[in-house]
Amino acid sequence: MRKVILFIAMSLDGYIADNNGNVDWLLGHGNDSENIDIYSEFIQGVDTILMGWNTYHQITTDLSPTEWIYADLTTYVITHHKMNNSEHIYFTDEAPAALLDRLKSTDGKNIWICSGANLVQQLMCDDLIDQYHISVIPTILGSGVQLFNNSAKEIKLKLLKTATYNGITDLIYTCR
Repeated sequence: MRKVILFIAMSLDGYIADNNGNVDWLLGHGNDSENIDIYSEFIQGVDTILMGWNTYHQITTDLSPTEWIYADLTTYVITHHKMNNSEHIYFTDEAPAALLDRLKSTDGKNIWICSGANLVQQLMCDDLIDQYHISVIPTILGSGVQLFNNSAKEIKLKLLKTATYNGITDLIYTCR
């Protein structure tokens, strides 16, 4: 069965964006030659992305306005905005739990929860995330969009793997 994987970066104090929604702080403490390419390995096992509207909007207006960077993947954007679907991007107001249930029952690779604190928190509440892959960036923001804000319940995890590079620590957990 397909796994649902949260693959995300956060500041040391648990934020995924600053107060203005910016992510320009997502850097290590050295230079790019010290980075390892964890994304390329991860993305080989994924064919579907779920993201919230704010993440989609940020990608298409700020981060990559001229090209959809996930063109080889099927993307579902959870939103109440009425948008026209394209070949690989589907806009839906379907409940995230119902959408994931439907997607997991089909053949395919893993499903990536790309971002959206609200979306992540809903999926956590419903125990729908199978694996947490979190890159901790060596930055303390102090405030912003918190990833694990007011979780309704405790979620016990088991550490599968760690890696460090350029001051960044990758933590990969599965649910116990």
